[in-house]
Amino acid sequence: LGMSVLTVELIGLLFAAWKAPAWVKEIGLLALITGIVYTLFGFRQAMGVVQKVGDISSSLLAGGFRVACIPIIYGLLIYALSLVIRMVQKPRI
Repeated sequence: LGMSVLTVELIGLLFAAWKAPAWVKEIGLLALITGIVYTLFGFRQAMGVVQKVGDISSSLLAGGFRVACIPIIYGLLIYALSLVIRMVQKPRI
């Protein structure tokens, strides 16, 4: 669900860059916050599994954290794209 929401925000960002440039910053920030929230949900889910199973290998836990970090990376990339779009739209020279 998190990746779908972030993809919709990416599409919204690209549409806003074309039709509503004033919204580019807000959509980029929304994607960043969405990525952080879904990463925290992923960490919470991973900790729930650790609590349920008990003893778990560190490599399995690291794999779970690696997967949980994907939404924040995707959100950061969308935010970075929004910054690039804003720089292109408003050159400051």
